[in-house]
Amino acid sequence: MTVAIIDYGSGNLRSAAKALDRAVREAGLTQTILVTNDADQVRKADRVVLPGVGAFGDCKRGLSAVPGMIEALTEVVHHHHRPFLGICVGMQLMAERGVEHGTFEGLGWIPGEVSALTPSDPTLKIPHMGWNELVFEPGAHAVLDGISPGDHAYFVHSYHMQCADPAHRLVTVDYGGPVTAMIARDTMVGTQFHPEKSQAVGLKLLTNFLRWTP
Repeated sequence: MTVAIIDYGSGNLRSAAKALDRAVREAGLTQTILVTNDADQVRKADRVVLPGVGAFGDCKRGLSAVPGMIEALTEVVHHHHRPFLGICVGMQLMAERGVEHGTFEGLGWIPGEVSALTPSDPTLKIPHMGWNELVFEPGAHAVLDGISPGDHAYFVHSYHMQCADPAHRLVTVDYGGPVTAMIARDTMVGTQFHPEKSQAVGLKLLTNFLRWTP
């Protein structure tokens, strides 16, 4: 069983790999964590993780520049229905479009748009950086097992996902208004926060993802 972390030049790969390795080890699982920019290896993977750090457009260009990668992702997620986790901008790329320094097409997997944070409180700084309290939307999801409303996760971002269908939004945080913190659809989940930096909560979420059988 292989978990592929996609290397397209825009992710915190080492931290994500270390966190997933720890989740595998501490949970007594048997998955192999593989960091790769090889589309064929992604096609063979049992689970896929797409990290992302930086601007939406830069990340989409980086992903598009890896030969065959978007096609491999589409095949794995939509044809073979294997579990997928997007982290930070990796989650944002699941949207139809992002409007950071221009308008850029996303992967189009979750209807919605990634737009600038506009907190109602002018004293709140952008980027939104640090720990924030998770607020669960109605409905349970397996990747949230053992994580409770009021638990905290670590964020670093200036843009956020606005889901066209509220049913795709699992978790929000309050930062001068509700901000999407986690989304899900079919075999896909995404976190705006960084599970690899979110200590016990993040480790639990990664373990749940590794065990998830949608």
